[in-house]
Amino acid sequence: MYDIRSVWAIAGLAVAVIFTWRLFRTPAIPQRRQPKRQPHAPSSSGVNNSQSESSLFPSGVTSPSEDSRAQTVIDEFFQPVKPTLGQIVRQRLSDGRKVTCRLLGVILEENTPEELQKKQATVRSSVLDVLLEITKFCDLYLMETVLDDESEKNVIMALENAGIFTSGGLVKDKVLFCSTDIGRTSFVRQLEPDWHIDSSREIITQLSRFIKYQLYISTINERIASNVFSFSSLEQFFNV
Repeated sequence: MYDIRSVWAIAGLAVAVIFTWRLFRTPAIPQRRQPKRQPHAPSSSGVNNSQSESSLFPSGVTSPSEDSRAQTVIDEFFQPVKPTLGQIVRQRLSDGRKVTCRLLGVILEENTPEELQKKQATVRSSVLDVLLEITKFCDLYLMETVLDDESEKNVIMALENAGIFTSGGLVKDKVLFCSTDIGRTSFVRQLEPDWHIDSSREIITQLSRFIKYQLYISTINERIASNVFSFSSLEQFFNV
């Protein structure tokens, strides 16, 4: 009889302990606070818009205008930098160090040797900046087929007037003249350039086996060989 009372006493004590533990474990429900009404202030030109916006958003939450300004800063920071003409020239020439280039139809407005006999030669203004950049990075040789000495003088005078000998790294000794297209082909093969630029399809075709890269200046876009690139002008090749 004594053992049964002890068991019931222990069981009652356990129930009391559990009940007390659950009572203290239950969190008290906080009483909801009524938000204070803010008096409506009349709008005026002196009110700061940023302060008005900040009062509408709790602490730690940014307003849409702040997010927009931050995004604008990020976009400006990561905006790609436009490469300079010098960088474009080096990239397009694959860092080639020696370049040979025909004058007629590429550097000059005239297209035939006969035109050089009839009037003063004229350097194309659109190609001048590209030509000057090439002289900064490459060993440039200009060459042309002419019919007489007077044509040579006209070409040299045109290059002088354009400032190529003063602004660029070109010297007169690197302007070569010959009387036939075969002579121009021979010049190129002897100089062994990384690039040759010409407007004669025949010469481009003959040199395709010997020169690493060639630029064919022609209004007809055709691929003569795998190492020949065809463009309508020198400046178009450099995206100018």
